[in-house]
Amino acid sequence: MKILSASDTINLELPLQLNVSFSKVYDMIKEYASEQSKDHPFYASANIMVERVEKHPELIEGFSDLSLLEEHKEIIEFLLDGLFPIALTNNEIKAATIPFSFTSFKFTQRFESILKNAGDNYEFRVRNFEDDVMYIHACTLILAYHYNYHIDLKRPFFFDIPDTVQNITKYYRVAFNGDFMDIYPTENAPKITEDDIKILLDNFDNIDIWKEKFPPQSYVFKGFGIMNLFDVSADETISAIQNDLLRADENLIVDLQQHLGEFFNVKDLRIGYSMFDETMNNLASSRLRKSQSLILKVDHDVSCSNDNFFCQGIIHRVFNEKQAIAISDVEKYGKDSNYNEFYLNLKRENIGSIILLPIQASKETKEIAILEIASPRPYELNSLNQNKLKDLIPVFKSAIKRASEEHMNTLEATIQEHYTSIHPTVKWRFYEAAEKYQKDILDKKENIKIENIVFNNVYPLYGQSDIKGSSIARNDAIKDDLTTQLTLAISVLKEALKAEFLPIYDELMFRVSEYLTDVKEGLKAGDEIGILDFLKREIYPVFNHIKEINSELNALVQTYMNRIDDHLHVVYEKRKNYEHSVTLLNDKLAKFIDKKQEDAQKMFPHYFERYKTDGVEYNMYIGQSLTSEQKFDDLYLYNLRLWQLQLMCEMENVAFKATNEMEHKLRVASLILVHSNPLAIKFRMDEKQFDVDGAYNIRYEIIKKRIDKAHIKGTDERLTIPGKIAIVYSQDKDAREYIKYINYLQSKNLLGEVETLDIEDLQGVSGLKALRVEVIYHKDFDDKKTITIDELMEEFKS
Repeated sequence: MKILSASDTINLELPLQLNVSFSKVYDMIKEYASEQSKDHPFYASANIMVERVEKHPELIEGFSDLSLLEEHKEIIEFLLDGLFPIALTNNEIKAATIPFSFTSFKFTQRFESILKNAGDNYEFRVRNFEDDVMYIHACTLILAYHYNYHIDLKRPFFFDIPDTVQNITKYYRVAFNGDFMDIYPTENAPKITEDDIKILLDNFDNIDIWKEKFPPQSYVFKGFGIMNLFDVSADETISAIQNDLLRADENLIVDLQQHLGEFFNVKDLRIGYSMFDETMNNLASSRLRKSQSLILKVDHDVSCSNDNFFCQGIIHRVFNEKQAIAISDVEKYGKDSNYNEFYLNLKRENIGSIILLPIQASKETKEIAILEIASPRPYELNSLNQNKLKDLIPVFKSAIKRASEEHMNTLEATIQEHYTSIHPTVKWRFYEAAEKYQKDILDKKENIKIENIVFNNVYPLYGQSDIKGSSIARNDAIKDDLTTQLTLAISVLKEALKAEFLPIYDELMFRVSEYLTDVKEGLKAGDEIGILDFLKREIYPVFNHIKEINSELNALVQTYMNRIDDHLHVVYEKRKNYEHSVTLLNDKLAKFIDKKQEDAQKMFPHYFERYKTDGVEYNMYIGQSLTSEQKFDDLYLYNLRLWQLQLMCEMENVAFKATNEMEHKLRVASLILVHSNPLAIKFRMDEKQFDVDGAYNIRYEIIKKRIDKAHIKGTDERLTIPGKIAIVYSQDKDAREYIKYINYLQSKNLLGEVETLDIEDLQGVSGLKALRVEVIYHKDFDDKKTITIDELMEEFKS
């Protein structure tokens, strides 16, 4: 008799003293041995068995020494033969067992075969059965047997048993028969009351309470159990595949491949997949969105040149009819198809048989996934085991649908973030309009239109930090790079002339020098393109000759070429430094204002939008119509104006500090536009953005577009200059308001001297004035420790 145990004795910490006993089987046999059963076929054998068992009373009284199972194995085998019919021994997976101890004996032939294939290192243990949970299960068993109080703690138990022959793991669910056991208390067992049971019901996770009510070994278990195992490998594999498809991590394909291999019993099974956005009549006309395919390769055409089943037929069936197809012998079908490109793709991947499974989440969606399940051997995958996939198709459909929805959500989030982001402050109004639109559709109203989004009586705030002299700096960088490039060309030609006296080198140097002179005098439109065209047409072919003359000239030409950008075909050094400086400055300003905006929104919800240009500009709107939850007061407008002015001081310091990291020491000029009267803004459906609404309000937009180029009246001096903030207004009350803010920020050593200026008349706009105030820069400025809006307002009030 085979005995499978974790130890030689039963010494687990349980509320039960586990004793193996065959008393109930003995009592059953005694009935067959009684005088009343003289005519029963089992009468004679039962008497023999009773006589033999009575010579070993420990088999009836019980024992915990597992060595006795081996010592009495012959008689135990006879005792249990009635429970293990020989006719079922190759079908049933059954064993006698001692509960909670992982000790089993008396196995059916099928069970023994399974354990043999599991290998010598396999440890016979239930999956996910922790010691504390085992203890509580034993307690509930006591409550059921001794107190007749049944707690439903049932959960399926499983054994994961490897099959070393097939190199897979099989899964078995356990059913336990407890007809051959008894449980009774010892003298040390506390009496369990109704109140105790209520406490236990509320304390599943508190093992100490369970051990208090059921101390270790306070009850006696006497008997054994019958364990039946049922092969649920297919169900477990389907469940594992379901769990795989709920994930989106990098190990998904590896795990899915393993579980499908177990499902088909193909240890080296491989899978691939392709996602198509639109399903047409062939692969070429469908857009491949995502792929980890075994058979579709970028460098191999999959289209078909002849109309045969192997290629066109498969495409029609998979893409048009949405039906799975199994190619059980790739070689045979390849021969039938004249070994076309599709067959060659399969052979390159060493595929002997393959199943192609099209999966469409729903009839409405245009997305389709093609799952490829492949084996290196012919006929291992075929139309028969393809049929097993029917149970998995709903799982795959759900996964594809979820993946499609997640993909669309990602796309929408990307669009919202980068293209048509709706500011959180006003999102409620868009939802309100969308709800009304959907309700009108449900009510089947006629001429349904989605309503315009307009916010009336909002106060605008506009600001910008513009990089000064950006056009001049960009042109200077282009001139420097072209000068470098032309100078390098001249040096190559000069050295070539020394090595090989050809007048053509002198003539080319003359022409390059003319271009160099023109560049130094100033670039005109089209000059750069003309120079590059001249170099490609006239100089580079000569360079190809020059580098063949000797190694020194070859190195010189190579030095020239190494200075040329691979994509732009120009020296791109000063421009790169300039553009890096612009990008660095823009990023720092944008990140700073975005972070500070979070603080400002806490003061009162308002609309905010920011743009990157050569610098940063932004619009803010505040007013009652923008929010449905808070009551607006003019105080919030004044607070926001003060916050904006301090923000511009801080942004000036951010920009000034950033010069330490720049190749080009770029400076910004800051501007605030004050507009006293409320206006209306409207969401432009065609442009997907807000704009001012109404003819009168257009004047505000005109001022915004033109004011940064304005001059001080009667002078050639620009209004916006580095080191100062220009505050543009049209009404004297605005100047008085901002003078208060300036005085306060002067007391904080953020602003210096103030100028009051008249602005030249702009086209369509006249009568504008400005305050221009000096910014005080701080060497120890830290953009992570600037004052918050709450601190600012508290200090301002005091």
